Amino acid sequence: MTTWIKVARYHLVDRLSYTAAPCCLLAFHFALIVAIFKMAGPTMDAPGGVLHDQAFNLVVIYVCFMILGLLAIVRSLPFGLAMDVSRRSYYAGTAALAVALAAVYGLALTVLQAIERATGGWGMDLHFFRIPYVLDGPWYLTWLTSFVGLSLMFIYGMWWGLAYRRWNLVGLLAFGAAQIIVVTGGVIIASQVHAWPTIGRFLITLSATGLTGLLAALAAVLLAGGLSTVRRVTV
Repeated sequence: MTTWIKVARYHLVDRLSYTAAPCCLLAFHFALIVAIFKMAGPTMDAPGGVLHDQAFNLVVIYVCFMILGLLAIVRSLPFGLAMDVSRRSYYAGTAALAVALAAVYGLALTVLQAIERATGGWGMDLHFFRIPYVLDGPWYLTWLTSFVGLSLMFIYGMWWGLAYRRWNLVGLLAFGAAQIIVVTGGVIIASQVHAWPTIGRFLITLSATGLTGLLAALAAVLLAGGLSTVRRVTV
């Protein structure tokens, strides 16, 4: 356990990447959306307009977490192993960092959403931190969904970093291609067995809580996959 904490603290030596970068990117994107919202006119920013309910406003911070997960492995794993840290301990410490960061940033998103609600959408009826269906419920569900989603993206980025460290660039491209093949194969199979109506009904009836549970299960699968990969990494 102590080694895990040391690994997590080692990552935080580069505080700007894990603190300033996500905050600055989100703040810049928020300022950009506000500027566009103000200039768009009453038609564009009215309820139901193009800018009123953007489901992808917060994508920037989730993508940022994926990149951070990738960089945490690509930049620091060789040094960690050179310091005689076991692969499992390094991986566990990095995953612990992911969970801690996701908890903090999930809470920050929850607080910002509460402010957005209290101010009537920043005085403009702007829904930036409220995403319909996904992040539009009670504060605790908003935090839980944000926490799970951010953890998932960081862990997913870690797996990409491990793929690069194990197989280099060619293997990384193959890793991405394999995922595309799996998804494409799933789509083809679903079409052949006429499963889309059933899938559609399932998605329609799936609650935000259920979606959070599915994302948590996926994060657990990715975490296990990354653990099996890191055992064979050579640097």
